[in-house]
Amino acid sequence: MSHSTVPRSRAWARAGKQAPEGNPPDGATGRRAAESAGQGAGKPAFRLRFRRDRTLILMTLPAVALLLVFTYIPVLGNVVAFQDYDPYLSDNGFVAIFESPWTGLENFQRIFADSQFWHAVQNTFVLFLLQLVLYFPIPVALALLINSVVRPRVRAVAQAVMYLPHFFSWVLVVTVFQQIFGGAGIIAQTLRRHGHQGIDLMTDPGIFKFLVTAEGVWKDAGWGIIVFLAALSSVSPDLYEAAAMDGAGRRRRMWHITLPALRPVIALLLVLRVGDALTVGFEQLLLQRDAVGPGASEVLDTYVWWNGIRNQDFGYAAAAGLIKGVVGLGLVLTANKVAHLMGEQGVYEK
Repeated sequence: MSHSTVPRSRAWARAGKQAPEGNPPDGATGRRAAESAGQGAGKPAFRLRFRRDRTLILMTLPAVALLLVFTYIPVLGNVVAFQDYDPYLSDNGFVAIFESPWTGLENFQRIFADSQFWHAVQNTFVLFLLQLVLYFPIPVALALLINSVVRPRVRAVAQAVMYLPHFFSWVLVVTVFQQIFGGAGIIAQTLRRHGHQGIDLMTDPGIFKFLVTAEGVWKDAGWGIIVFLAALSSVSPDLYEAAAMDGAGRRRRMWHITLPALRPVIALLLVLRVGDALTVGFEQLLLQRDAVGPGASEVLDTYVWWNGIRNQDFGYAAAAGLIKGVVGLGLVLTANKVAHLMGEQGVYEK
């Protein structure tokens, strides 16, 4: 028996199998048999996987540490939703959690009995639906438009112009819209110059929800097309060439090739967007709250800020935030189930 046959035979023996006569297993087959034998034993398979992936595990440790410190450990602070939390009971806010009196479900009862809370919920869902209908399709349309541009330099310039507003702060975005649509803005001055009465759209509660959506489109639509452009780059050009040879025009190629390639990405982003339905822009709305009043601008985030944090009713604010998190989780699970029924993977597989 040759020297190279011994380890392969031992690998087959460990796997509980007998090597076929006249056809000894090669090295790859022996390794697979050894790995399967190790998986049956349990501990050897874990050691093998750890030795193989230890570099990747070490690379992910900083990200895991950040998630634990800034995401998962703060979740334990939701216990104050069931307390009359007072951070001044101790010099350490963490120690004050153990010294604050328990109130049970009193904070939740106060929230559900507050008409302002339900008004904030209504405004939140109205803004979410508007942004879903008016904002979400725009990155898809922009991605298709940029993808159809033939000249690379024109495409690069268009992408840069569309990406740029994403890096502006909401203070700058609101200021730009104020200079255009405000009472002293360009539109109002132009109307007065031609003998008409000036308008101030920035202080009109009736169109505030459309104004907020327009601000979001201008700021983040260009950034949102990155994911769709990445999905389009994976489509083989041979598909377009074959469709063109079969007589398909540009519109039919987009309908039968481009949009099906974007469908999994669209489904995934829709699920994530639905899960983020109760977060419609805290800073953006807080900056314009005084201009239009709380009746038009109050959403769940601003409600928690004004009625919980600013009034130092931390247990009340924590209860409202906990309700928001539970409802958001339910929306994600529901939307992901709908994506599965449509044949898409969604956030996670079945």
